[in-house]
Amino acid sequence: MSTAAPGRPAGLSGERPGGESGAESGGRRVLPRGTGWSIRSIGALTVCQATLMVGLGLLITGPARHLWPLTAEDGVNESLAHARTATLTTLSSIASEAGNTMTVIAVTLATCLGLILIPRLPRWRESVFLAVAVSLQSAVFLVITFAVDRHRPEVHRLDGSLPTSSYTSGHTGAATALYGGLAVLAASRLRGPWRTVVVCLLCAVPLLVGLARLYRGMHHPTDVAGGLVNGSLSLLIVGRALLTEGRVTAPPADTPAPAPAAGEARRDPGSTAVIFNPTVTDRAGREALRRVLEQHGHHAPVFVETTADDPGGGQTAGAIRDGATLVVVCGGDGTLRAAAESLAGSNVPLALVPCGTGNLLARNLGLPLAPADALDAALRGTARRVDLGRIEGDGLAPAHFAAMAGAGLDAATMRRANANDRAKSLLGWPTYALAVLREMRGPRTGVSIRLDGAPALRRTARMVLVGNVGSVQGGVTLLPAARPDDGRLDLLVLDPSGIAGWLRAVRTLLRPGKAASERHGDEAGVPVEFHTFRRAEFVFDDPQPRELDGDPVDSGRRLTVEVRPGALTMLLPSREK
Repeated sequence: MSTAAPGRPAGLSGERPGGESGAESGGRRVLPRGTGWSIRSIGALTVCQATLMVGLGLLITGPARHLWPLTAEDGVNESLAHARTATLTTLSSIASEAGNTMTVIAVTLATCLGLILIPRLPRWRESVFLAVAVSLQSAVFLVITFAVDRHRPEVHRLDGSLPTSSYTSGHTGAATALYGGLAVLAASRLRGPWRTVVVCLLCAVPLLVGLARLYRGMHHPTDVAGGLVNGSLSLLIVGRALLTEGRVTAPPADTPAPAPAAGEARRDPGSTAVIFNPTVTDRAGREALRRVLEQHGHHAPVFVETTADDPGGGQTAGAIRDGATLVVVCGGDGTLRAAAESLAGSNVPLALVPCGTGNLLARNLGLPLAPADALDAALRGTARRVDLGRIEGDGLAPAHFAAMAGAGLDAATMRRANANDRAKSLLGWPTYALAVLREMRGPRTGVSIRLDGAPALRRTARMVLVGNVGSVQGGVTLLPAARPDDGRLDLLVLDPSGIAGWLRAVRTLLRPGKAASERHGDEAGVPVEFHTFRRAEFVFDDPQPRELDGDPVDSGRRLTVEVRPGALTMLLPSREK
């Protein structure tokens, strides 16, 4: 239990850690704090995964075997067998080999060695993530095949009969864990339009492997589906524990920070306040941040908890009044927005430590998503001015946002995703993707849009999204021209109708280079429209759900949004020359 430092408001904690540092003990390296939690978490969730997959297998081979669509599976296998050609058989053999045991082992080992040994690539955490995900998928697969006995399809099989059960498809599960894991690493490390291409290609490999296994008569459709689910669950479990939790220590405290470049003034650390959300930042995480700060000369940082009633604004304002010369914000987009509200217009720099689910601003600014790494990168960087958006409306008091704000589909998605804290905690950002699928059939509405005092535009829309940055989770770019320091905000008006409309919208959004150069709303039938502005006014025909930086706010019919250029000072990694 901490005690407030003399002369500081209640809730401020300047305590120093006791005992060993967690990175060194008796002169030797030990596992970082939080590692035990990650191992226990992975183990417990893997047991749940195996139980679920075995339960589904017993259901498929037992009570549900006479139900549709299971009764139609034989017809699918027979149709594929009748459609065989020499060319397709050759292609299926190639695709199947991508999920073969030796291929998966070889690619996994080569990738892990490359991640560890090649300079400038991710470090050991990403290597461990990939190796553990592939290994756990294989372990669960062996448990499944031992517990569930399912015969292979009654068609001519192009591969030799394997000793394992038909359920699940081991090739598909292994390919999902391997190539899906590579897609996760590519999405977090690559930049530019090639990121989407690489991620899509990697995600397509497990699907091709599964299709090949069906074509070759080795599995029923539900076996392939089970492999996809098994591999995906392994990725989610291991990724949540090793990547998004950020439970890795900072570099040893005795590693000196780099000397400033010639002509660059060294910043005086002064006093430092760390505003943290206790629901996503545990004691081990705080100690890791403390070590990074002390490594860079920020001694005796003061840690201040957010609360349900005050997500960070009051704590930040108090820290500024108390003389803080650096504010470190450790939380999600909501915590950042609350802190930015108090820092707007001041010269006190903010160092962002992403600990939430979305972390939109951190992703767009190129910060690492591991908390200790993000703080280290910020402190090694430079102070830069970034814009904020200011928004108000009926039932919505004036407020700032740092990343995005919107009304319609995106706000409904945030509301649904945030309503299920357990799913967000388990799945992370994929929770939003699932919520989008549930809300896609939401109603369209009419809206009048006035930009920078010009005559109003009349549109129908499922969503209007205003952004200071352009990309969202999964590497998808919704606002290709958005920049956080250009003195403008960007607008997306989305109005797809029917399957064809959604396909056209997705195609447009997946081509950010072309999308940035065209005004798609001027083309008949194209359901995506982009604008840039300094001030915008929106009047909707019907009350719409609304959100600010991922946090749902009260529904309403009116919004006024304007940019505040350079309102926030942030410590950011130096731009590459």
